[in-house]
Amino acid sequence: MIALAAMKRMWKLCHLRRVGRGFIEDRRAMAAIEFAFIVPLMLVVFFGTVEFSSGLASSRKVTLTASALADLTSEMSANGNIAPIADTDLQNMFNAGVSIMNPYLQSGSTSVTAQISEVYIDSSSNATFQWSRAATAAPNASQATFTSSTHNVGDPYPALPAALKVKQTYVILAEVSYTYVPTIGYVMAKAGVNLSDVAYSRPRQATCLVYNGTNPQPTAQGACPTP
Repeated sequence: MIALAAMKRMWKLCHLRRVGRGFIEDRRAMAAIEFAFIVPLMLVVFFGTVEFSSGLASSRKVTLTASALADLTSEMSANGNIAPIADTDLQNMFNAGVSIMNPYLQSGSTSVTAQISEVYIDSSSNATFQWSRAATAAPNASQATFTSSTHNVGDPYPALPAALKVKQTYVILAEVSYTYVPTIGYVMAKAGVNLSDVAYSRPRQATCLVYNGTNPQPTAQGACPTP
């Protein structure tokens, strides 16, 4: 009886070993388990790549728009020592900016805002606004709409780089801002990321640009107004 009981215990132990070995060697459903662990990481990498790539492309568009607005403004034709600029000219420039922002403006859910200004650097290297005009374009808009500028005539502009502070000269300032909202929002914030850039240029064919509403106006042909 003792021998029989010992044999039963030995058989149970061997059976448990076989069951354990079979469990360890069994590979069924292993792929499903591994996929369950890996799929969240795969989704983060995939959607993160899509969202960040689109965001970088949108940021590049904002930079190109600011650069184009500054360049277009600086190329205004001169009339003597000054280059007159009117709302019709600025409207065309802002519309060009809308074209540059596409297709991100068409597929986005936020507006793009742009401002074109002229800054005067006086004999003490103080930079002040001569004039400023702003416009915004809503998603899917074909052209920009004028809005109130955040800069007033005579306001100081301390953010002008020191290298551009050449005394008694004029600088064209173009500012563009846009909120990039990811389509999915799986990785990046669904509220979006604010993108903005600034571009500078100088009048190329004249000493200054005179906006049709600038106060004071030039006192004589070829004289640029100063604050």
